[in-house]
Amino acid sequence: MIRIAVLIPCFNEAIAIAKVVRDFADALPTACIYVYDNNSTDNTVQVAQAAGAVVRKQDLQGKGHVVRRMFADVDADVYVMVDGDATYSASDAPSMIQKLLDEHLDMIVGARNSDELDAYRHGHRFGNWLLTDLTGRIFGRTFSDMLSGYRVFSRRFVKSYPAHSGGFEVETELAVHALELRMPVAEYTTRYSSRMDGSHSKLSTWRDGWRILMTILKLTKNGKPLLFFGVGAAICSVVAVLLAIPLLDTYMHTGLVPRFPTAILCSALMVLAGIFVACGLILDTVTLGRREQKHLAYLTYQPPSVN
Repeated sequence: MIRIAVLIPCFNEAIAIAKVVRDFADALPTACIYVYDNNSTDNTVQVAQAAGAVVRKQDLQGKGHVVRRMFADVDADVYVMVDGDATYSASDAPSMIQKLLDEHLDMIVGARNSDELDAYRHGHRFGNWLLTDLTGRIFGRTFSDMLSGYRVFSRRFVKSYPAHSGGFEVETELAVHALELRMPVAEYTTRYSSRMDGSHSKLSTWRDGWRILMTILKLTKNGKPLLFFGVGAAICSVVAVLLAIPLLDTYMHTGLVPRFPTAILCSALMVLAGIFVACGLILDTVTLGRREQKHLAYLTYQPPSVN
């Protein structure tokens, strides 16, 4: 029998957590449901325990820390991770799991679909599109809703995932991990509902959006260093050439170089561009070795299967 674990990271979700636990217990009667509390100040823990969940705690604040702890602690064949705010449809979980098993996938992202204006704020919707598009341009276009909090994972994804993020940028890191190792992944359209009365989102559009953007840049530096430093080299080269054109024109007509500081700056920028290229080439070789190690760790686990 396939062992299924439902993982629910929580912070002050006493209003909604009982419904989430009950809905997933009904949809997946053989699954073990874990609620990981992240320093809630309400009675989330008591409500989740009363609803029948296995409740554990993570003291380090931030969703990324909770995900790291959940992935390390829980042993299963298939993992369903969902937010504890009762905005995702538990009834889609069996179909998502079946798709994962039938197609031997490693991750399915629940692409949110909602006609409720209050469910998906315009700022969040635009930010999600922008960051998903940016990540797709850098690492490959696979997801349309990279920041969804509803996912199904294989065991080999969970146990080979080198978690580093501490906050809501963890969804970006999960997506990039799959794209970097070229894992078989898919999306599944799922209904996204408004929060229950009295429940509030913990996501800050600007603060967390900035952190996600910085995470994308960091992952680009670590995962595609030649591209990252190549862009820096190109910028330095272009600026140096633009500054040097007037100097060269003056020199061709008069044989003089009237602005030595600018000439020195142009030379320094070209040297810096060369350093950037050298760093990119060296780190690209290092990254290849790290990627091979992660792929070997990934291959130590069997692919998801109903057999």
